[in-house]
Amino acid sequence: QVQPAESGGGSVQVGGSLRLSCVASGWMCMAWFRQAPGKEREGVATISVNGGSIVYSDSVRGRFRINRGDTPNTVYLRMSDLKPEDTAIYFCATQVTRPCAEFGRYNNWGQGTQVNVSS
Repeated sequence: QVQPAESGGGSVQVGGSLRLSCVASGWMCMAWFRQAPGKEREGVATISVNGGSIVYSDSVRGRFRINRGDTPNTVYLRMSDLKPEDTAIYFCATQVTRPCAEFGRYNNWGQGTQVNVSS
């Protein structure tokens, strides 16, 4: 598998929005994870290559939206109503087999992109 490439991180104030992008090829499932300082990595959202299997963690449901882009290799994570606790490094990961909604199965990781939310 080709390593995914994330982009779109940055700094934003509480209540603001950001859109992260992940570009990868040869995947069946893609997921976004995040890791805050001193905390374990957390699964955020999943999606399958056909746009299904969309799952969100409880901490982001209703505020984040995952979707495929216009090109088949791109997935976006639209983050709205951001909170300080959303501050983390966000990673994109892929896998070549289903099921997509199991965060523990992802094995091909990007380098991550930093998101900082300040009050």
